[in-house]
Amino acid sequence: MLRKKGLDLLKQQSPERKALADQRLLEQFLASPAYGQAEVLASYLSLAHEVNTQALLEQARLDGKRLLVPKVVKPGQMAFVDYDPERLQPGAHGILEPTNDPDPRLTLADIDLIHVPGLVFNRAGYRIGYGGGYYDRILTHFPGWTLATIYAVQLADFIPQAHDQAVKELLIDDVSTQI
Repeated sequence: MLRKKGLDLLKQQSPERKALADQRLLEQFLASPAYGQAEVLASYLSLAHEVNTQALLEQARLDGKRLLVPKVVKPGQMAFVDYDPERLQPGAHGILEPTNDPDPRLTLADIDLIHVPGLVFNRAGYRIGYGGGYYDRILTHFPGWTLATIYAVQLADFIPQAHDQAVKELLIDDVSTQI
C-alpha cells in the first residue's frame, strides 16, 4: 500500500515543481563529499516520475568518473555495467539498460558510490523500491557509500523488513510535502 501511495504521489508532481527539485538535488549531489571523492560511481537511468538522473550522468562523465548503471542479467539479479548513452535499450520492466555486458573484472568493492533509487524512504535511510529486491541484494554485499536523492514527498514512517538495506545518506529536496 505504501509503495502504491508513494508511486502515485511521485506521478502527481507538477512538471515545474519536479524540475526545480531535480535541479536542487543535482546541485546537492554534485556538492557532496561522496561524489567528490568517488572515482567509480553507480547511478541509474531514471523513469519520468523519479529524480531525473540525466544531468548527473552527463556531469559525472565530464568529471572523468567511471560511470556504471544497472542491468538485469537474469531474473532477480542485476549487475552494474559501464554507461554508454549510445548503447541503451529497454530491458527488464521497460527500463532503459545498457546493451553491453558487465565487466567481469569489476567487483562491488571497486565501486566508490552507489546512487540508489526508490519510491519511499524513512529518515533512517531504509527504502521501499519497486518490489524486485535488486538493490537490497546488491547493498547487502556493498562495502562503499550509498546515497539517495529524494523528494520530501517520498518520506514516510515505516518499519523496514529484515531483508531491507538502508542507504547511508539521503539528500532530500523540500519543494514537496511529506507523506
